[in-house]
Amino acid sequence: MATKDTRKAIVLSAGQGRRLSPLTDDRPKCLIDLSGRSVLHWQLLHLHAAGLTEVVVVTGFRADLVEAEIAGLDLPGMPVRTLFNPFYGVTDNLATCWLARGEMSGPFLLLNGDTLFEPAIAQSLLAAPPAPVTVTIDRKSAYDADDMKVLTEGGQLRAIGKTIPAFDAESIGFLRFSAEGAATFVRTVEAALRTPEGLKRWYLSVINEMAADPDAVAVASIEGLDWAEMDFPEDVPRNLALTKAWTQLKVAV
Repeated sequence: MATKDTRKAIVLSAGQGRRLSPLTDDRPKCLIDLSGRSVLHWQLLHLHAAGLTEVVVVTGFRADLVEAEIAGLDLPGMPVRTLFNPFYGVTDNLATCWLARGEMSGPFLLLNGDTLFEPAIAQSLLAAPPAPVTVTIDRKSAYDADDMKVLTEGGQLRAIGKTIPAFDAESIGFLRFSAEGAATFVRTVEAALRTPEGLKRWYLSVINEMAADPDAVAVASIEGLDWAEMDFPEDVPRNLALTKAWTQLKVAV
C-alpha cells in the first residue's frame, strides 16, 4: 500500500509514439490495447492496487481520446485528472514536467506513459528507504542503444542517460520524489528550460544533474519483477503475453 506521505502519481502521456506507427496514427501509444485494456488502463489499475489515491495524467496528442478513456474507468478512491500539454509536438518531456510543476508541491511518483509494471513494482518503490529522489532500476546481461542506462554506487545513482560511458543498470521510467526532492527537481527543471537546448531535453537529464549531489538520488532495484516498455512494434507480442498473464490476477479484475 502507499505510504502515508506518497499517494499521488503523475503519468507523462502527452506523446504520440510515432515509432509505433501505424498503431499510433490516430491514437497515442498510451491507448494501445493490450489484452483488452489500454496501456494507461493497466497503469492506473496497478497504481490503484498499490494504494495511490490521486493520479494526474499529462495529455497531448489526441487528448480527447485519453480523457474519454479515463472517464470510462472505475477506480474507487483514486480520482484521475488530466493536464493538457499543448506543446507536446515541439518539445520533449522536460517541458512536460515543467508544465506539470504545479502538481509537484509535495511527495509524488512520476511514471513514463509507456511503462507497464506489475503492482509489486509500485509497492517496492513506495517502500524504498527515504531519499529526495528514488529511481527504479533493473539489471540485465546486455543493454541496447535505446535503454536509459544508469550507473550506481551502493544504493545511490551516479549517472543516468542513454549514452553515458559507464553503467550497470537501466531505469524503467518510474521515480519517487519526497517533498524536498520535488522542490529541487522543479527548480532544476525551471533552470534547464532557460538554456537554449531546454525544450529538447529529457527530464532524466535533470535527474543526472541532481545526482552531482551524492545523497540526492537513490535507486530501488526491481530485479525479478515484471515490467515492459511500449516503444516499437516488436514490443507488442511480449507485452500482450505479459498483460494476458495479468488478466488472470485478482488485482486486474
